[in-house]
Amino acid sequence: MARPPPDVFFDTDGGGSSPTAEEEEEDGRGSDIRSSSQPAEEPARQWRDVFWLFVFVIHLLAFGFLLFLLGMNRFGEVDRLKIDRFTNITNAASAAGGGDSPPPELTEKFWPMYGAAGAVGTALAWAWLALGSRAGLMMKVSVHILTTYLAVISVLCFWGEHFFWGVAFAVGAVLQFLYVMSVLDRFPFTMLVLQKSVKMVRDLPEVMRVAYAFLFIMLCWMALWSFGVSGIIASSMNDSITWWLLVIFSVSLFWTGAVLCNTVHVIVSGMVFLVLIHGDRSSASMPPKPLLKSLRFAVTTSFGSICYGSLFTAAIRTLRWEIRGIRSKIGSNECLLCCVDFLFHLVETLVRFFNKYAYVQIAVNGKGFNHSARDAWELFQSTGIEALVAYDCSGAVLLMGIILGGLVTGTCSGVWTWFRKSDEVLMVGSTAILMGMVLVGLAVVVVESAVTSIYICYAEDPSLIQRWDAEFFDQMSEALHQRLQYRSARARHIIMSSRFDQRSDTPSF
Repeated sequence: MARPPPDVFFDTDGGGSSPTAEEEEEDGRGSDIRSSSQPAEEPARQWRDVFWLFVFVIHLLAFGFLLFLLGMNRFGEVDRLKIDRFTNITNAASAAGGGDSPPPELTEKFWPMYGAAGAVGTALAWAWLALGSRAGLMMKVSVHILTTYLAVISVLCFWGEHFFWGVAFAVGAVLQFLYVMSVLDRFPFTMLVLQKSVKMVRDLPEVMRVAYAFLFIMLCWMALWSFGVSGIIASSMNDSITWWLLVIFSVSLFWTGAVLCNTVHVIVSGMVFLVLIHGDRSSASMPPKPLLKSLRFAVTTSFGSICYGSLFTAAIRTLRWEIRGIRSKIGSNECLLCCVDFLFHLVETLVRFFNKYAYVQIAVNGKGFNHSARDAWELFQSTGIEALVAYDCSGAVLLMGIILGGLVTGTCSGVWTWFRKSDEVLMVGSTAILMGMVLVGLAVVVVESAVTSIYICYAEDPSLIQRWDAEFFDQMSEALHQRLQYRSARARHIIMSSRFDQRSDTPSF
């Protein structure tokens, strides 16, 4: 069922005979991983996807400078830096405060509302990290509450005569409900995987400290980001230009947050992988300072690959979950099934190049992102583990928790904005939702990293999971056996149906 493991999985406990020089040379061609129990030093890693590293750094510098200018332009006084003259839409009477025009707005009017969003998002992220023993309950609550929360926000948007947003949240509630209904039978196995992943990260307190550190870094960037966005909302530009600027800076925040989340992903994956390989955190074969080593690789040689993958992975994963849920519920409508199958195969092709399991390969092997993604996907398909990965909904469940955290954050900021400046509630609320999602995502990613590492290790060598948790190994093996049987029976059914259709279409003489 699983392919022969690479050399890193042999003699992980330090026992047994040493391989010959010829065996080492032959095994070395099959894997880039080197066991820490071997005396040879690990070769220096090459820098990967350097172009995207430069793009991300330049993006940070440019957008940081623009955010500072836009925030300062309305900080303390109106049009401090004379930026409004470039927009050519400044209302002179408004700037002078004369006539019946409302007084001009300043950055500090909206900045406290974003501060509240940051505080709520941080509190929710801290709750995820601190209450890890209750993570299973929190994930169940997220799954069942999200649909209702989306529906309530939709009703409030319609009540406030914001029809576009009302329809958007209503569609989101319907899609969420349909997806949950389509995967209800998968939730027991999904919760089992998540609970074991939570157990893994709780036994590694150092990775929790990494998550707290990156949460602080994200808060520092959000302070600058919210300062600039507050200046945009307070500016004299018309609503269409303001919305476009908010969209552009929201994409920037999303990419920055995704990069930080995936950096944590790589760090945690490297640690979990080492623990599973060596059997225990305190094993004598564990390399010295493994966390610092994983951190160094993540923020140097592999950082370009992280920046590259962060652009596309999240969107493709979300699209894949939705299409899988819709595809499983389509009946005998051949036309609709054909269209959905086309989208399904298109997304499956993209998943080969952009999947979250690539980050484990990046952490362990230091390869480029596309190379790591292809290797991970080919590993799953060659061993049959892809059937189990497709059955697992842990990524979708964690995403539901992230979305719920963002909605709670946006609601808190939106309610405050409603009493201060009701016509700006959508601008502040929508951007606050994104802030909350990024912050909660930084906390949730430690669990997702453990999930991906468990699947990679199970595909490479199932005995690693058996040594770590024998009961969990039996449950995974049983689930994999059932999924492979289901796929085999389904394939036979499709073949028999096609043959029957061909016979029925054959004219009789």
